[in-house]
Amino acid sequence: MTNSREEKIFSAYEGVGKLSNLYNGMMTASTLLGRFALKFFWGMSVEEYFKFLDKAFAGVPKNFSGKLLEVPVGTGILSLPRYKSLTNAEIFCVDFSTAMLNAAKNYANKISLPNVTFIQGDVGKLFFSDNYFDVVLSVNGLHAFPDKIAAHNEIFRVLKPNGIFCGSSYITGQNWRTDFFVKQFCNRVGVFTPPHENFQSLELKLKNFYKRVEISNINSFACFKCIK
Repeated sequence: MTNSREEKIFSAYEGVGKLSNLYNGMMTASTLLGRFALKFFWGMSVEEYFKFLDKAFAGVPKNFSGKLLEVPVGTGILSLPRYKSLTNAEIFCVDFSTAMLNAAKNYANKISLPNVTFIQGDVGKLFFSDNYFDVVLSVNGLHAFPDKIAAHNEIFRVLKPNGIFCGSSYITGQNWRTDFFVKQFCNRVGVFTPPHENFQSLELKLKNFYKRVEISNINSFACFKCIK
């Protein structure tokens, strides 16, 4: 840890990782609490939420067989089941939090997922070589990264020419209740890190890096697919 902001984020996600069963229930909308939070704080029905998730992962090609980086992987509850069909892919999952990473490792073992390498690391200081990955996936990561400029630069650096950067991120200006919740809770405890993009600023940011950008949103979450 190099500064108080990073320490705050690490501590926040260490706490979440240690409550992975509760967190997973909320992330999959499989519990009453998860469905309530989804509707009240994020303004989405269960149907809208699963549509959003499908769009967030849509940039990963079917039958993908190249090198894929997911950052952050979190507990893996959303992504790892989707990797079951990617038997010929080489997948690397990175997370800043050791507790989240351990939860993801345990889940991968539970569902017998052998072709995934788990690494504790910082998206702003990736140790992979230039032009290494065919796909970089970041589902709900951009709004959490403490140094967003470094994160964008590193993701772009490790992605091959014509590679795909895809995923999703929270955006402001779509739902006042969501924005209030993010400001008063998510930012304060450290699970989100301001400043946050709105739809237009995120689109512009991505277009400054990538030659082709597809972006859409469902309520307060943008989904994107970018070609380097």
